[in-house]
Amino acid sequence: MTEQTTRAGFVALIGEPNAGKSTLLNRMVGAKVSIVTHKVQTTRTRIRGVCMAGAAQIVFVDTPGLFRPRRRLDRAMVAAAWGGAADADIVLLLVEAHRGLTGGVQAILDTLKDRLPQGTRVALAINKIDRVKAETLLALAQQLNEAYPFEKTFMISAERGHGVEDLRDWLAGALPEGPGLYPEDQIADLPLRMIAAEMTREKLTLRLHEELPYQLTVETEKWEDRPDGSVRIDQIVYVAREGHKGIVLGKGGETAKAVGQAARAEIAALLERPVHLFLTVKVRPNWLEEAERYSEMGLDFREGD
Repeated sequence: MTEQTTRAGFVALIGEPNAGKSTLLNRMVGAKVSIVTHKVQTTRTRIRGVCMAGAAQIVFVDTPGLFRPRRRLDRAMVAAAWGGAADADIVLLLVEAHRGLTGGVQAILDTLKDRLPQGTRVALAINKIDRVKAETLLALAQQLNEAYPFEKTFMISAERGHGVEDLRDWLAGALPEGPGLYPEDQIADLPLRMIAAEMTREKLTLRLHEELPYQLTVETEKWEDRPDGSVRIDQIVYVAREGHKGIVLGKGGETAKAVGQAARAEIAALLERPVHLFLTVKVRPNWLEEAERYSEMGLDFREGD
């Protein structure tokens, strides 16, 4: 019996906001490392999730959705997305089956040729295939491959798992030969304190409406491992306006309490240990213009200029 060739490398997931990149990452890794909401532009930083596939180690880079940036934060997010793609061994473009070749997807295709180093392998994954008929899918695949010379095309449903195994197997075989980049039991390279903050931000995003989720950020201020095996986590929710503070807290603190309970349960499940989570809401009118906040999110403040 011959020994399998060890392979390892980076696969960057790119696409428009809400294309399903975070859902695919979490399914590939087998654990929740990237937050998922129905709102666009949820992922703000490059999140690396590690997937073992036979003798191959696939390091997925979940990037912020590519869109036309308006604010400094938007520009820094888009720069992070393209930076993640340029550094990858393979780039996987996700396109929503029911939306097809939108103006946003066309803009990404137009930019791919200029942004990626020569020789970068680019594959296509048409996601959410359960939303359209087979003939529509085939027509879309042909249209997209005429617009860009993809090495391989996959039809998947990241949410339901359809086609994901075939995609994973192809990626594993297409990576460069070499030793693993991370320990086999590691599922992400984001610090746990950042993953915990992202989980709380997800719960806030799901409960709050309109623009407010884009006007707040969550930071883990303190992480204390206790002798009984539990952990105490203190987090700060920064909002831009005084009026936002009341909305985040809710009547009698109900919203913050519900968010804290939901986030605590998810963080405890990830850590596999009891968690004591304490949230504080603070008003910082100019947090969107503070370099420190960007560093905490893993973004380059200068890229927003």
